Amino acid sequence: MLEEIITKGAGEMGLVLPGPAPGAFRRYYELLTARNREFNITAIEGEDAAAKLHFLDCAALTALWDFKGKSVIDVGSGGGFPGIPILICEPTVNLTMLDSTEKKVGFTREVCRELGFEAESLCGRAEELALEPEHRERYDAAVSRAVAKLNVLSELCLPFVRVGGVFIAMKSAASGEEVREAEGAIAALGGELAETREYAIPGTDIVRRAVIIRKTAPTGKKYPRRYGKIVKKPL
Repeated sequence: MLEEIITKGAGEMGLVLPGPAPGAFRRYYELLTARNREFNITAIEGEDAAAKLHFLDCAALTALWDFKGKSVIDVGSGGGFPGIPILICEPTVNLTMLDSTEKKVGFTREVCRELGFEAESLCGRAEELALEPEHRERYDAAVSRAVAKLNVLSELCLPFVRVGGVFIAMKSAASGEEVREAEGAIAALGGELAETREYAIPGTDIVRRAVIIRKTAPTGKKYPRRYGKIVKKPL
């Protein structure tokens, strides 16, 4: 049962979940399953897989960094990962989710409405939104589980983060070389690699890595560049 997987897994990671959290994850799963039949949100199907590979994987971040009362932007949120699991585990988070696909944005709005959260879901491109004054360097943290390489993700995410805040990228445990290659880009964008934290997803043999980047200086006004240039000539 999904609720049992979530509760047991959270305990193994040292997380104390709010009372409503297991039920909220259940409702999230039901909505995810229903909407996934209408349009592609995720390739992961079934209670066991969703509980472990989506919900516990994302919830693990709340054991690695203190999200309490923080303003957080989830860049490339897709079906709400990792933002909504973070919010379920820590309801004091002021969450903004950003994705470029309108249907996925509509889905995350539906989930938050159903769960009683006041999170904001925005449809747009990170490289454009990060230039707007109401979003630039306004967040305590940016998080992303997007599949782009870290040097690309850093240019898309660090401009959102205030000095003193963090960007947390979810990566595989085999991302060491990718992290090393991104150090120059991170420095150019006003950040520094604070630490990498590995964690096992309970009930699986999968080990993941959270790359935690601290924002130490303002990001130069020329960043982020247009997406085509970011990809063609990454920092």
